[in-house]
Amino acid sequence: MPLPAATCLLAPLNQLEANMSETVDELTVNYSEGDLQKVKELDKIILSKGAWATIIYRYQDWVPAKEEYSADRYTIRRYQKRNGRYSPASKFNISSADQARKVIAALESWID
Repeated sequence: MPLPAATCLLAPLNQLEANMSETVDELTVNYSEGDLQKVKELDKIILSKGAWATIIYRYQDWVPAKEEYSADRYTIRRYQKRNGRYSPASKFNISSADQARKVIAALESWID
């Protein structure tokens, strides 16, 4: 079941299903249309592996009006392994460094 569209340009989960991967290392948020890379993955950290995998990505969206990439953004993705392939299950997008700092501060206050 597809999730609601996000406010960023990350490819919708149902489009990613065509690019399902067999291993966690193959999973990516890179997304291109023709010769234009609309989403550029800058880094990823695998938080968990197994039947359910969780990955946090740092990426940039292409901004057509400015003809340049956006500031860094972040997304946490969950994937479920079915029939030997990972398929997208859910996502949480962090649209700015300020929002990322707030998430970090909240987690640190709960953990410490």
